[in-house]
Amino acid sequence: MKDFEVYSSLKVPKNSKIIVRLDGRSFHTLARDLNLKKPYDENFYHVISKVCEDLFEEFSPIFVYAFSDEISLLLDNIPFDGRVEKIDSVIASFASSSFVINYNTQFKKPPAFDSRIIPVSDEDIVKYFKWRQDESWRNCINSHGISYLKSRYSNSEANDKIKGMSQSEVHELLFQNGINLNDVDTYKKRGIGIYRKNKKVVGFNKKENKNQTSYRSYVYTDWQLQIFSEEFFKEIEVIK
Repeated sequence: MKDFEVYSSLKVPKNSKIIVRLDGRSFHTLARDLNLKKPYDENFYHVISKVCEDLFEEFSPIFVYAFSDEISLLLDNIPFDGRVEKIDSVIASFASSSFVINYNTQFKKPPAFDSRIIPVSDEDIVKYFKWRQDESWRNCINSHGISYLKSRYSNSEANDKIKGMSQSEVHELLFQNGINLNDVDTYKKRGIGIYRKNKKVVGFNKKENKNQTSYRSYVYTDWQLQIFSEEFFKEIEVIK
């Protein structure tokens, strides 16, 4: 019967890099059920950051990026012998479990993430994450825009109004009404990054009777991401 399994033999090419992107399933309904604050709920983002850290510890990606309910993991050490169905199912279910544990509340409906795999080259890595960070910025503009409009109009009127507006028009509307997106927290505009950094450690070498400097790697959650560029990814040693 194993021959009847769909995609059971489909594998990611060896010695490749992939991005696994997770998206929250029906999280707009979840946001309503949890009564999340609009336009951004700080506790929700704290939980998402914890999910990212759990994913980092479990699957050893070289970079994780998240905004809203979307998480992207960049992997160069492919788990599960590259089996696509295994990668998608296990990572998505792990993220869902981590979300429940870290949120520590009663849910009306079990939260879930879906998952997809994107094979990438080093050049694609920069393009991909710039694309997703641009989406984070669009999400920031629209979230603040619809939140402001709903404070002035009914939900249906607010939704109709924002559909006909460009990003620059929403940005200007907010600015004219005292909301400067330049003052918004960086993570709300650019998302959150998780990667390894080195910290300097000075210890005493008894054998040589002198202080000795070494560097230790640790997992760093970056709430102040810069705008993504090739230089950024080289600096954190994601690409060469």
